[in-house]
Amino acid sequence: MSDLNEEPVLNIEPETPETLRTVPLDALHRRLGARMVPFANYDMPVQYGPGVLAEHIHTRTHASLFDVSHMGQLSLHGPGLSTTAAAAALERIVPGDIQALKPGQQRYTLLLNEAGGILDDLMVANYGDRLVIVANASRKEMDAHTLMEHLPEVELLQHPARALLALQGPAAAAIMAPLCPAATALPFMGVVEANIGTIPAWITRSGYTGEDGFEISVANDHAEALADLLLAQPNVLPAGLGARDSLRLEAGLCLYGNDIDELTTPVEAGLTWAIGKRRRTEANFIGAGPILDQLAHGPTRLRVGIRPEGRAPARAGTQIVAPDGTAAGSITSGTFSPTLGAPIAMGYVRKDVVAGPLLLRVREKLLPATVVPMPFVPHRYIK
Repeated sequence: MSDLNEEPVLNIEPETPETLRTVPLDALHRRLGARMVPFANYDMPVQYGPGVLAEHIHTRTHASLFDVSHMGQLSLHGPGLSTTAAAAALERIVPGDIQALKPGQQRYTLLLNEAGGILDDLMVANYGDRLVIVANASRKEMDAHTLMEHLPEVELLQHPARALLALQGPAAAAIMAPLCPAATALPFMGVVEANIGTIPAWITRSGYTGEDGFEISVANDHAEALADLLLAQPNVLPAGLGARDSLRLEAGLCLYGNDIDELTTPVEAGLTWAIGKRRRTEANFIGAGPILDQLAHGPTRLRVGIRPEGRAPARAGTQIVAPDGTAAGSITSGTFSPTLGAPIAMGYVRKDVVAGPLLLRVREKLLPATVVPMPFVPHRYIK
């Protein structure tokens, strides 16, 4: 562990929109002493009293409760309320093998444009009678428009009246066991509808921290009762967007708008594992041409993990320089890793320099850095 005085660098830039939306737990966050910041047009908790570092370490050692209710929640039904038809239709705009997704399973996939760029990254869960999609907060309205435009035969429902909470950390399963045995029986990326205590919920065994845990969707009217129930359990503390960001970066996971966007393809981003084998053969999804070309011939740049030497973190936008002094790329996310006690970053570099040492231009100085495998901290998902 690092020195407790070393706070992670946040990769979330506060915004200043004229009108901010609030999440259902807004009053609870303020009672808990959260520092609120504008993010994705919402007023969101970035940290609580203990600070980002303490929340990060608590998540790695025990369990933390995150409010991610700003994320979009949508559901799809095919003609005749068929999930099979909905899955086949959705495959027109995502490269994942959604038709192979059985009831009780969830999969990560990508919404693409004609150039193969990433419009959003999504979680798609099969609840048997519907597909449920979780989308990024800043993209959820655009995602809904794209789905309606390209899948006119599919019934799309948006769920603004549902909150989303994430219980993350190695103690998450033990905490949930007496409250919801059905949840703790799930495999990684499993899904179930069940009660937590007496609260009806849609539950997935997933999250965005690299730890075991659960994402829990509940009606807004039940959100505060669920949060109170989980926070009353031993070793559960609230955590904000700051810790969520440093945790996902240690896990080598992308933040939409920083590490992936409409100008980034899955091949460049190192997300080719999300492109199903059958989908590559059929090549019948939007953006297939450019993506298959990159798979065959390689992209000109790649997302890589980077370890700067010393203790100074490299922030997003930091220029990456090749050993010969030429521009090699830029950092998209960077922080001081509380788990490793050292700075970490990810960014895009020219394909010809991905294996070698690099230089980072920090405050007009060139600092040495090394390309390293990701994740920086091993994932601890349930097997």
